[in-house]
Amino acid sequence: MRHHVVLALSLLLACCSHAPSRLTDDLLLPFTPVKNQGATATCWAYAMLSTIETEHILRGDSVHLSVAFVERVMEQEPLAPASKRAIGMTLINLIQRYGLVQYDAMPSAHLPLPRKAFFDGCEYTLQEFARSVCAPGEYMGLCTDADQPYGQEVELRVPDNWEHNRLLNLPADSLLAIAEHALLGRHPVCWEGDISERGFRFDKGYAVTAWWNGSTTDDHCMAIVGLAHDAEGRKYFIMKNSWGTANPFGGLVYMSFDYFLRKTIAIYLPAACV
Repeated sequence: MRHHVVLALSLLLACCSHAPSRLTDDLLLPFTPVKNQGATATCWAYAMLSTIETEHILRGDSVHLSVAFVERVMEQEPLAPASKRAIGMTLINLIQRYGLVQYDAMPSAHLPLPRKAFFDGCEYTLQEFARSVCAPGEYMGLCTDADQPYGQEVELRVPDNWEHNRLLNLPADSLLAIAEHALLGRHPVCWEGDISERGFRFDKGYAVTAWWNGSTTDDHCMAIVGLAHDAEGRKYFIMKNSWGTANPFGGLVYMSFDYFLRKTIAIYLPAACV
């Protein structure tokens, strides 16, 4: 009997984790060049800044923002871990406190911190520039935690939330519907969740549901910049990753809606989309 169970599970895994066939883009928002975070643990900063960049590109502003600046100012936070791990909302908080600059002003964390920010021929303080690209309260975070009350703001209970940020807690299917609606309204979304499942294949450019162990961990962030479907009509989010461009889609990853439902921890998007 045990052999039949193992065989059934193997067949289920093969069925659920197969590569999507004939992916078709339904919507692809503009985005800045795909970056490579290398050995750093700052995917949260890459993903959230990329979300803000796409939002501004769609408004007609070609902003290109510096992750290196964020990495450096984070060193001034007494509670920040040496690993510089954090969540998407941490990026919003850091730039409100310390400001922000364009990518060209600080492309590397080894450079000195700029004292001013420049954009479109104008000079700004660091905080003025940050508020011009991300006004206070412009973005909000939504999480999904079945062990906490839905419809209320709760603390996101993951180790990377060392700031103890509180997010609006909703069921996973509500987060999916909100994210899809935002994309259809031409607003990008920052995604935070679990890529530890064997169905996540950056090298192949897709994330599909595999045999699920019933738990979800918080280990990565990406920006959602589009929508797609496969030959069987299954829907996908198009994710902008920060691991360089060495995959079939130039660094993008097609995440199935099923994978999103099982492996999402939180999303961040303009409050007006909620």
